[in-house]
Amino acid sequence: MGEVKTPRQWFLWSIALVYVCAFASIYVQIPGLYGDEGILPVRLQMPKVQRPLLEQESLLGLGPSLGLAPQQVLELTCLVGVALALCAVLLEPLRDSLIYFCLRVLYLSVYNVGGDFLHSEWDVLLLEAGLLAVLVAPLGLLRRHSSYRYHDTVSFWLTRWLFFRLTFCTGVSKLASGDPAWYDLSALSHHLENQMNPTPLAWYVHQLPDWLLRFGAVVVLQSEIIVPLVTFFAPIRRLRLFGFYVQVCCLFLQLCYILTGNCSLLNLLSITLSFSLLDDDHFNSNTGPKKKKGCGQTLVSYLLQLVELAVYLFILYCFISLFKLQINWEEKTLSSKTNFTQKGFHAFLEVFQDLTIWIGVLSFTWEAVSAMLTCVCTRGIVSKLWSLVQWALITAAAAAVFALSVVPYTSMAGMSVSKVLPAVRDAYSAVERYQLVGAYGIQHRMTSAEGRPEIILEGSYDGLTWTEMNPMYKPGNVNAVPPIVGPHQPRLEWLMWQKAQGGDDTSPWFTGLLQRLLQGKPEVIGLLQVDKAQYPFSQKAPVFIKANLYNYHFTDPTKDKTHLQAWWRRQYKREFFPIVNLDDPKLKKLLEEFTIKPATCIGKGNRVLMIDLKHHLIRDHVKGLSGSLLLSTLLATVAGIFLLKAVFSWVSGGPKPRPALADHKTRKPKEPSETAEKSQVAAPSNRGGKKDSNEKKDSDRSPRKRK
Repeated sequence: MGEVKTPRQWFLWSIALVYVCAFASIYVQIPGLYGDEGILPVRLQMPKVQRPLLEQESLLGLGPSLGLAPQQVLELTCLVGVALALCAVLLEPLRDSLIYFCLRVLYLSVYNVGGDFLHSEWDVLLLEAGLLAVLVAPLGLLRRHSSYRYHDTVSFWLTRWLFFRLTFCTGVSKLASGDPAWYDLSALSHHLENQMNPTPLAWYVHQLPDWLLRFGAVVVLQSEIIVPLVTFFAPIRRLRLFGFYVQVCCLFLQLCYILTGNCSLLNLLSITLSFSLLDDDHFNSNTGPKKKKGCGQTLVSYLLQLVELAVYLFILYCFISLFKLQINWEEKTLSSKTNFTQKGFHAFLEVFQDLTIWIGVLSFTWEAVSAMLTCVCTRGIVSKLWSLVQWALITAAAAAVFALSVVPYTSMAGMSVSKVLPAVRDAYSAVERYQLVGAYGIQHRMTSAEGRPEIILEGSYDGLTWTEMNPMYKPGNVNAVPPIVGPHQPRLEWLMWQKAQGGDDTSPWFTGLLQRLLQGKPEVIGLLQVDKAQYPFSQKAPVFIKANLYNYHFTDPTKDKTHLQAWWRRQYKREFFPIVNLDDPKLKKLLEEFTIKPATCIGKGNRVLMIDLKHHLIRDHVKGLSGSLLLSTLLATVAGIFLLKAVFSWVSGGPKPRPALADHKTRKPKEPSETAEKSQVAAPSNRGGKKDSNEKKDSDRSPRKRK
């Protein structure tokens, strides 16, 4: 693989942008989720006995020594994370390893005290991608310029391995779990309804013909299983580019996910990791004259093209044979049906479990050896030794991360972790709390054909007349337009969506939610509705509350003729939580272990008071804003800054050329004709003729000075 300077910068910039979205999204939800009047106060997650600094799992443990409450430390952590990430997005010199290390420490601190609200797949993925950003980013913050590193391809390879694990495990989990909707290819139609936050476009896509949606399911399975296997680690550059465009552009896989299911952090991280399939040659257009190839190079080029063509034909063969694709020319439709069983797919996994790992080992070894040979060819003994030392350290760290990632990779459905070396498993257990690597695809849920289950909360003053509490970010009122949420991640709605698909009603966070709604706490009400006019109990809290479970379906214009008035139709399924009030014995029993005690008053110094006042000033500005509006405004501001920079750069005549970096590259000696031409051009601009003649004589006498 060639140089990766440009894809590396894209990766680092995108990771910083994801950090901005993640920290800002959590910050706006902290009062309702973790505040003293929130669902699960963060102070209840803190250990009762203060631990030493090195044994702290979160920076929130430093709160007592600073005179700050846990909620204040959590909010300050998110604010510092937003500020650091924004600086990395806007300023290229700050995309440094130290900055990304600080960002990961901050997010890990929030993750460790976040409880169920932050234990999602995209949080684990962000922590692992953040670790890779620490290894990929240059360590040049304390220096003026960061030199080119020959081991960049080694550390950047880890992002490709992570992208492969994420894509391949996501596809494998659909079939390895035995989900019948994926075996009969009806899953895409149900997925449009059952995904976390469907958009209005999902309703229109759901109205497409059934045969087209089935073909879409075939495309998804092929793009997530077959294409990564044959393209992500291919030695042929065009095959890797094909894999990139399949995932991002060509088949609009990630684009379709974003347009129909809102832009989540998982989609942004998937696009960020896909840059690992690119190299600098993809961005640099060579407009110079092409060199003539010899007979040997021409033969190798033809052989590579034949191999590339064979891979494309293999992918097409899998399309046709594995899914029995047949075109009906009379009806102008395309029929598809799986041509394998669950038992056969598990046999496929048993073979490819070891194969994919060994492919990764060979690909990593190739990159490491290539980088080592490049270091050996560096001119100068000191530069050569320094490059080899850097290469050894980064390669050892990358090999350790790769070995640790094998453990969660083999834990996906249908694979066996027993084949991993015991020493590797022990090392993974020792560092598991730091979330260095994660498992993906193991949270796959069966795609229900019965519709989208939703928990609907209802309140009442007398126990007879009930009014629904329709949330902002999930289906409630059947006439409400599906909301545009992304890239904001509403944590409460996410947990309610998961609980509706098979959870019980005894979770502490759900019990805390009912209690806070009965108490009328504005922090928690703000999680459901920012607009008080949309919340029926904004003036007075309800006396009674209950929860029912409904199945939601997108309306079908050809059947129920209600598409002009309603987006959804629903059916009552069962009672999810019985009628309770604040004095109900059942509610008190459930809250017994999670009793919210009054917050203790903490003495504050003058410096702490200044921090507290500035923090309250920021909180007052964002109070009353929805998370989606806040993040949209923040991203629009970032886009506006880049637009202004581009306009100023265009007005000033383009960016000024930067001085050459000390990259220790071997430079070719200039031809005498080129030197003579440059000296003739530069002669009129020099004021001292003697100086020019002396320089010209020196250049003629000493060719070494021209190198």
